[in-house]
Amino acid sequence: MSRYLGSRLKKIRRLGALPGLTKKTKKKKTGVESYRRKKSRFRERSQYSFRLKEKQRLRFHYGITERQLFKYFRIARKAKGTTGLVLLQLLEMRLDNILFRLGMAPTIPGARQLVNHRHILVNGRIVDIPSYRCKPQDLIMSRDAQKSKTLIQNALKSSSRKILPKHLTLHRLPYRGLVNQIIDRTGVGLKIDEVLVVEYYSHKT
Repeated sequence: MSRYLGSRLKKIRRLGALPGLTKKTKKKKTGVESYRRKKSRFRERSQYSFRLKEKQRLRFHYGITERQLFKYFRIARKAKGTTGLVLLQLLEMRLDNILFRLGMAPTIPGARQLVNHRHILVNGRIVDIPSYRCKPQDLIMSRDAQKSKTLIQNALKSSSRKILPKHLTLHRLPYRGLVNQIIDRTGVGLKIDEVLVVEYYSHKT
């Protein structure tokens, strides 16, 4: 399944807040559409539907394909520790997500574009792979090119983030981010029940 390129508002109306996907928020519905949505809430939902929704929220927030998410799940299942936590850590430590959490990009798709266009340096070297797995003590900054600096400066100026998660540090002038440690559960930026995601894939394998 390819990466989603459709309406982002449509997804957040269906799945709830997805800060990594878009800064927009869903609008309040009225009339017939509002009635239909309220009516659908009273329908009995299966356990499968709950698991599927959480899996979809995880996938669309981080902007990855179904194949990529399943690959991360298999890695997490083989690793030491709780599968759900390891899965979240793998996703959170992606370079595109780190840029988003630092405020260097407005969304994860925006961060992916920065990386793909070779605007980002990791430890002084250009990295153009959004899925690059960041490690503790990695230093992330823009290239010396004026365009690269301007893109990141504009994103930081418009960012509403005032407090960064403790696994990240942002230095200003020049703008650069430092990965302090592997993220813990409290630092995850998405409200998600990862246990349901693990159960979803466990029933698939």
